Amino acid sequence: MGELDISKYKIRTDLAIESIEHDKNSNIKTNENVIDGIKITNIVIEKEYEERLNKKNGRYITIEFDDVTDYNNRQKVINIFKDELCKLLEEIKIKENDSVLVIGLGNEKSTPDALGPKTIDSILVTKHLFSLEGSNVEEGFRCVSAFNPGVMGVTGIETSEVVKSLISTVKPNFVIIVDALAASAVSRVNKTIQMTDSGIHPGSGVGNSRKEISKDTLNIPVIAIGIPTVVDAVTIVSDTINYMEKHFSYANQHLNNPASKLAVGKVNYLKKDNIKDLNEEEKEKYMGFLGSLSDEEMKSLIYEVLSPINYNLMVTPKEVDFVIDKLSEVLSTGINKTLHKNMK
Repeated sequence: MGELDISKYKIRTDLAIESIEHDKNSNIKTNENVIDGIKITNIVIEKEYEERLNKKNGRYITIEFDDVTDYNNRQKVINIFKDELCKLLEEIKIKENDSVLVIGLGNEKSTPDALGPKTIDSILVTKHLFSLEGSNVEEGFRCVSAFNPGVMGVTGIETSEVVKSLISTVKPNFVIIVDALAASAVSRVNKTIQMTDSGIHPGSGVGNSRKEISKDTLNIPVIAIGIPTVVDAVTIVSDTINYMEKHFSYANQHLNNPASKLAVGKVNYLKKDNIKDLNEEEKEKYMGFLGSLSDEEMKSLIYEVLSPINYNLMVTPKEVDFVIDKLSEVLSTGINKTLHKNMK
């Protein structure tokens, strides 16, 4: 088979951390920290890397976790998310009495895209209280308004135009935008929060890019918060092939161990740190031609197979209804506690 043209496959991801992982020559330093089993990664993308990584320059904070369906785990994620959001607001010099408009992007009738609207439903809004005559808002509560602009396919209006018009009327000091994202790894779907001061391109991760919403377009600070809820079929197939290699490697290592012989199919080999990668000979033995391809070449080949037949679908986990409720709770609670210091 001839050389594969990997440029045909464009990585579908909204996550800065994944863009850096795919570009091994970017030389961008990441600052990693782990608290209570939750990984926090801080990245700063300079202007010189914007075009190369297809990510706007700015600060990017990524929080990776295993589960938010368990109450205790969810509280840990909320606390870390709140702490990191507070730090980000301090870094961009947002004052405690600055007013904010919280925007929830997405289609509430499509569950994987309903993260923004669902988060907005639980935001504690106070702007009307500040506007009432004789109203005395307790100290520690910020002037907060919230809005769900819908999607262009329903309203016929560009989201950025709606947001600009709203800001000209409401006049907040800064904006927080919440949206569902796309990932390029199955392991990060519904298990990653990204925050950035660089703004957002709604729909960019699913190939439906809308106009940018950022400080450059609105003239006030914009914090974008998102969670990947979908992944494309190319990624799923590619990841499955990689998991197969790990499975073969684990089975190979335990082939002559009678105690584990029957358990190979029941072991979560992804959580085993001592699994060795298959060597070139073993890859060819188990995987044939596919074993000789790099990750990028593998994705390009799968893309060439699926795209002509329109099977490169965007996919979400089957329990997405339940998980979106929990994820929106994480975001709304964390945002509320950040904006309102006296909120318990």
